[in-house]
Amino acid sequence: MSDEVHVETADAVTVITIDRPKALNALNAAVAAGLGAALQAADDDEAVRAIVVTGTGRAFSAGADLKAVAAGESLLDPDHPEWGFGGFARHPIATPTIAAVNGLAFGGGLELMLSCDLAVVDEEAKLGLPEVTRGLVAGAGGLIRLPQLVPRAVALEIAMTGAPISAARAYELGLVNRVAPAGTALDVARSLAATIAANAPVAVRESKALMGRAAHADELGDDVWADNTRVMMTVFSSEDAKEGPRAFAEKRTPQWRGR
Repeated sequence: MSDEVHVETADAVTVITIDRPKALNALNAAVAAGLGAALQAADDDEAVRAIVVTGTGRAFSAGADLKAVAAGESLLDPDHPEWGFGGFARHPIATPTIAAVNGLAFGGGLELMLSCDLAVVDEEAKLGLPEVTRGLVAGAGGLIRLPQLVPRAVALEIAMTGAPISAARAYELGLVNRVAPAGTALDVARSLAATIAANAPVAVRESKALMGRAAHADELGDDVWADNTRVMMTVFSSEDAKEGPRAFAEKRTPQWRGR
């Protein structure tokens, strides 16, 4: 693990923190390596049921480390370039992920947020894709993911003007799940993660995976419904599917086994 990335796991939730506050948590190769490795380790751990990604200081992430870019350095993990920017942009993670956006999220920082399944944003945070103001382009998924989440005209405005939007506007657009009181984004994200972690792991992971695949389907054709049936068979035949109704009938908390 890199010195710029810290990991803490408790109560089935892993919190991964980018710790380069003097550089506003800008993402370089070291961060990509640390973040990517931490994500993979958490995803491989059956005891982890939700992952939170956050930053230290007043920024979630200011995006790509432009000093590294100017020096001609790669921003990718040298061992896993296939994981993409930040070790996350193209890194498939089955475990639910939540961005705890503690401060500004610009460029690659916003793209890091968009790589997560859910987002909790500090009420004072600003979000944006300012790449065009530097002669660059949001190439780490921002131009792909953003128009899938907000109206096309709004996505185009964010990408072509480079102007940031407020946390309140992001919530209004449905881009984020929660707006947290100042200084509490991580606490709110932990609470959301705990709610997810309390549910049946197989059902949660299969639900996430199916919704991800269905979102890219052109129409609800036979292939999509066949996929839906496969997921139902997988979940309904699991031990957790037997435990849930049994626990309900016995008026107790389910003891999930994740299989």
